[in-house]
Amino acid sequence: MNINIKSVNFKADSKLKEFITERIEKLSNFHDNVSNSDVILKVDKNDKKKNKITEIKMILKGEEFFAKKQSKTFEESTDNVIEALRRQLRKYKGKTENNYRK
Repeated sequence: MNINIKSVNFKADSKLKEFITERIEKLSNFHDNVSNSDVILKVDKNDKKKNKITEIKMILKGEEFFAKKQSKTFEESTDNVIEALRRQLRKYKGKTENNYRK
């Protein structure tokens, strides 16, 4: 699987990149056909404490999944995005399994 991490207007440290890569690799255990994951990290310029944004676009064979979350830290927003993608993958996997049973 190919994981692309892009940080907008700041330089993400290696620990954060490792954290994100580890979480995405765990998520790929839910579905074998994950080919590519694009991660975008942003800092919202407002004065709110929850100004860290993580977006992940995950590509499977013929399907694309996307989630975006905003939190106090990148780790927290990444965990929230991963959970949203996990729900999407479970739902998709359930639909495809039901189609095979018919």
